[in-house]
Amino acid sequence: MATSVPLTLSDSAAKRVDQLRQQENRPAAILRVTVSSGGCSGFQYGFDFDDKITADDIVVENQGVKLVTDNLSLLYLAGSQVDYVEDMMGAAFKITNPNATASCSCGSSFTVA
Repeated sequence: MATSVPLTLSDSAAKRVDQLRQQENRPAAILRVTVSSGGCSGFQYGFDFDDKITADDIVVENQGVKLVTDNLSLLYLAGSQVDYVEDMMGAAFKITNPNATASCSCGSSFTVA
């Protein structure tokens, strides 16, 4: 029986997180992704480094890089992919969220039905 992955971290995002950890001299830091109310579309994503995993955290890993989110944020992030993209507009972490029914042009906030 296959189990679904609640959230994924792309190879490019894992590579960028590892680069940032090295720049900040925090080789064991964990990328924490959160969802909070706010932003121009109702909810907004938050990214931060953390040093601890709590009992209610969901942990995913790619290339030795750990990404965590809490159970409440996972309600809005389930099935999402955290990616890192570079294009002519710049470079940023991007979340492809199947639960979002609309998002702002910058991609940092979203709406759910």
